[in-house]
Amino acid sequence: MNALAIIAPIFGIVLIGWGAALTGLLSDKVSDGLSEYVFAVAVPALIIATLTRPGMTGEVAWSYWISYFGGAGLSWFVGTLIARRRAGIERRGAILHGFAASQSNTVFVGVPMILQAYGEDGAFPLFMLLAVHLPLMMGCATFLIESDSGLPVLARIRGLALVLLKNPIFVALIIGMAMKSLGVTPSGIPKSLIDAFAGTASTCALVALGAGLKRYRVLFDLKGALVIAALKNLLHPLAVWLLAFHVFRMPTAYAGVATLFAAMPVGINAYLLAARYRTETGMVAASVLVSTLLAPLTTLLWLTILGRA
Repeated sequence: MNALAIIAPIFGIVLIGWGAALTGLLSDKVSDGLSEYVFAVAVPALIIATLTRPGMTGEVAWSYWISYFGGAGLSWFVGTLIARRRAGIERRGAILHGFAASQSNTVFVGVPMILQAYGEDGAFPLFMLLAVHLPLMMGCATFLIESDSGLPVLARIRGLALVLLKNPIFVALIIGMAMKSLGVTPSGIPKSLIDAFAGTASTCALVALGAGLKRYRVLFDLKGALVIAALKNLLHPLAVWLLAFHVFRMPTAYAGVATLFAAMPVGINAYLLAARYRTETGMVAASVLVSTLLAPLTTLLWLTILGRA
């Protein structure tokens, strides 16, 4: 019942947002505007508010990074390998299959879900992982896709840096960690403003995700989408769980955060990357929808395994 109490509000709001979009209560313009607000204002405010909170301290060992990204690497490799064996999928498309199988939906689902499950104990490892996850995963995907573009390595690095510096989530993580290291804590009116925006992040993110699901179509390739969803929702967290709990030693909250982070459905960034390179867009969009619809069941499974039930 505790696990159900955790996932019911999260995915209930997603379903309400989806239903509102399907029935026309939320238009595409509203959905787009809400998504932009969440991405550019609400979640960055939540990141800064959390990282600068007094008592927000911790230490992250290498075993934490190896556990999460080791699982991500395995899921990416398996997803790419399966795609390469399917007819009609080019090299770039196979890379995107692997990326979708390992790219977690952190902003819209991961942050509210993990904070709901682990609270203060999970906040520090969550945002440290978020800080590394975005540039590392996007950087690897971009490098692999553009490895045959003929551009010099420095040009590719410069392009990636510009993309990250224009990303509000990445900028907020840098600002929050800088303020934390300098001991700067917002107070007075600035704190009230940051807290006001941060308080809207979870609900607005979940509504925006639900409304955005209207655009994705399952029937493009249901079989392929199910394969990617299985790799993302099951294989990725399974590999992380084995490494974090049975190979390495770390605080229970850290291991649980890494596992739940991996258990999140396919991230929106996978679809954005597919649209940017104009390959496998339909497949990746379908995998976002299928993995999100399966996430309530698979998340309940992982919460039970993690002992939260």
